[in-house]
Amino acid sequence: MSFLRRLLGDRTPPDFAGSLDSGEDVVDSAPVEGGGYLVVTQLGLWVPAEGGARRVGWHLVGKAAWADGVFTLTESAEVGTAGAAVLLADLPPVRFRLAAPGKVPREAYQRVEGSIRSRHRQEIGSGGAWFVQRKVPGRDGSILQVRPDPGTDAELVAAIAEQAAAKLVSPAE
Repeated sequence: MSFLRRLLGDRTPPDFAGSLDSGEDVVDSAPVEGGGYLVVTQLGLWVPAEGGARRVGWHLVGKAAWADGVFTLTESAEVGTAGAAVLLADLPPVRFRLAAPGKVPREAYQRVEGSIRSRHRQEIGSGGAWFVQRKVPGRDGSILQVRPDPGTDAELVAAIAEQAAAKLVSPAE
């Protein structure tokens, strides 16, 4: 049992359908109307899924919003690489109605923001892209993630991302 669980007690909902990793502790949880839970751990946000629950790592939470009793999650999918950079695309937003949110919205916000080391918006042609350095939960260092706007030239974004990632590794060049 980890230190946090010994100190605070096990905060895992009794009927939680996920399988936490060794040393992964529940920080807070909220029941979702219709079934399941949103569960905050140091490694990510567990969401109800077909057949149980699945974890979305903090580095793959593109957006999280809380308004009018609804938590809206926009997850980012890793769709490729450009050198050491990871290319992302947003999945459709998923909404979870929470009657008793507790600290879940605040904890999620703090962890998403805490995973970000730096961010830069670059206009590219008639579109643009976000370049974000993020910490991946459970790993040392950070990665460069690049999320182009829909319709932005993907090949051009990949070329810029590859150059940017190389400069982050070898800044003197």
